[in-house]
Amino acid sequence: MSSSNPQVHAFDLVIFGGTGDLAARKLLPAMFHRFLDGQLPDSSRIIGIARESTDDEGYRAQMRKALSEGHAPDPQQLEAFLQLVHYRPLDARKDAGWDDFAAMVGERPDNVRVFYLSTSPDLFIDICTRLGHYGLNRGEARVVLEKPIGRDLESANQINDAVGQVFSESQTYRIDHYLGKETVQNLLALRFGNALFEPLWNAAHIDHVQITVAETLGVGNRAAYYSRAGALRDMVQNHMLQLVCMVAMEPPSSLSPDAVRDEKLKVLRSLKPIDESNAAQLTVRGQYRAGAADGQSVPGYLDELEGGKSHTETFVALKTEIANWRWAGVPFYLRTGKRLPERVSEIVVAFKAVPHSIFDPSAGALAHNRLVLRLQPDEGVKLWLTIKHPGPGGLRLRHVPLDMSFAEAFGVSQPDAYERLLLDVVRGNPTLFMRRDEVEAAWRWADPILEAWSASGEAPKPYTAGTWGPSASVALIERDGRTWNEDGE
Repeated sequence: MSSSNPQVHAFDLVIFGGTGDLAARKLLPAMFHRFLDGQLPDSSRIIGIARESTDDEGYRAQMRKALSEGHAPDPQQLEAFLQLVHYRPLDARKDAGWDDFAAMVGERPDNVRVFYLSTSPDLFIDICTRLGHYGLNRGEARVVLEKPIGRDLESANQINDAVGQVFSESQTYRIDHYLGKETVQNLLALRFGNALFEPLWNAAHIDHVQITVAETLGVGNRAAYYSRAGALRDMVQNHMLQLVCMVAMEPPSSLSPDAVRDEKLKVLRSLKPIDESNAAQLTVRGQYRAGAADGQSVPGYLDELEGGKSHTETFVALKTEIANWRWAGVPFYLRTGKRLPERVSEIVVAFKAVPHSIFDPSAGALAHNRLVLRLQPDEGVKLWLTIKHPGPGGLRLRHVPLDMSFAEAFGVSQPDAYERLLLDVVRGNPTLFMRRDEVEAAWRWADPILEAWSASGEAPKPYTAGTWGPSASVALIERDGRTWNEDGE
């Protein structure tokens, strides 16, 4: 066990939706990696809950296969980890099995209890109500809510009210895995740990901010969920607004949970409204058609749906501003979509040009300084600067990056965001989780956009799979004399 990765308190991690995609791809692998680093006490348990009729050995076989995909873990270590893994078949809306499950959890009363709701939000209320009925919310118990929390402000409040009757706000962890990414954490260190950036972090020096979250995959087996959600609910209202908050918030008084979340809330409440009066000018929504992605032909979104009709957006681009002294007049351009040319998540902070160039035009054009924070696939930071090209023959300007890949700089692969966030729940540290008032503020901003789209009656603009979305998204930023960052910079 590394001294920098001390063990956490013994815990029971109960995953509702334990046979689902998130559990197999993210939650169990995250726990396995922490087990390999020696952070999980032997008395901890990971308990999968779902409706499938299987037992401990059957569930372990499923997870053994999931944990072995793409690489071959040490068999002895894998089997030792799987001994911590258990399974109980339960239906959130039926009584059968809950007595036995409650008795199982009660066998280790000193363990921290983490109930992870990796299910449809429609089941959040039923699960929490039953957890309360069987007294499983007492003591060191926490509940983790996966996004999206509701479809709008009204449904989000219904869920939060019902969960709040069982678990206090201090026991409730609304997870957004983007906040657990290394680059997002480093944004705090870059801004508030260096004298270089914070004096320039304002409207006097920053021209604009871009945030892109692009995926090459389509909706796949999430078509049923996605047809009810769409890109704004799935990505913008939660992940992307949280990234906006991390970029734009004022310096908190400390890194205590409420100090950080208080500043994020101020940003959300300062977002300029987008509604029926301006949504057509400030937003673009699209839907992918058949094309080529990842080197192969892929179907369009409507081809993947039963019935083949939908106005659900698979792409969103929008321009927003933050109405406060620090950011007045600085546009924030956001875009996200499915079936785009590459998988990339990044924040681009574009600084203003120098006020006057002293260089001869033959030296080359001056480019804006940019700070690019890559969240995926290769987490790192890149600062673009103008320098002189080496050698004789006159002064020639070059725009080059100071590039730091975290994996290369520190010689280690970065832990998945869920590794950090799950152990933060066990430790009782809610800093990187959303507070209820943050969720409400985000929905208050997003609801009028959804209402404006619905009132317009317009279908999403089509775009070919493997391209960067509808041409209207290019026009959205280019009419301001700017361009999207699409050149690998």
